[in-house]
Amino acid sequence: MKTLVILAHPNMEHSRVNKRWRQELLLNPDEVTVHELYQEYPDWNIDVSKEQKLLETHQCIILQFPLYWYSYPPLLKKWLDDVLTRGWAYGSMGNALHGKKFGIAISIGNKKENYSQNGSITFTVDEIIAPFKATTIYIGATALPHFSFFGASFQVTDEEIEQSAKDYMDYIRKYNFLSMIESKPEIFRKL
Repeated sequence: MKTLVILAHPNMEHSRVNKRWRQELLLNPDEVTVHELYQEYPDWNIDVSKEQKLLETHQCIILQFPLYWYSYPPLLKKWLDDVLTRGWAYGSMGNALHGKKFGIAISIGNKKENYSQNGSITFTVDEIIAPFKATTIYIGATALPHFSFFGASFQVTDEEIEQSAKDYMDYIRKYNFLSMIESKPEIFRKL
């Protein structure tokens, strides 16, 4: 079972963190399907049916993006608006995503200590990503804890970024494994 990573970075070539995360993901094709929105839809014309089929074939989905003005990059927001349709993702007949696991992997420009009630942002990351969690609950999925890297706009070392890429794959493996156990409990009971 693979994890689907919906990657939404509008300027990947100038990214250090998301670019390195993508490289790590691509080294693990048996575990991860990488789907890059800005590469797939440079014209912003999203193939809703294709995207819905892709989501249906994965149990664990991670949205990977840089935090933009305390939210998603614009194409990811459009993707959510277009793809999560009534009658498919929500509403009385919309149950295509029920029971799936949704997580986010975010690179954050500012420092971790600023994401607290006493910090300069005055909000925690959990508070900032509340709309993601609410959406996940609304579509009948489970919100996973977020994976984040702080200080991307500062002088972070290559070693810190390298470690974050390894930690990111560990995060994906953990939740992919838990999804496998939940989707095929009969197999794991025999072990």
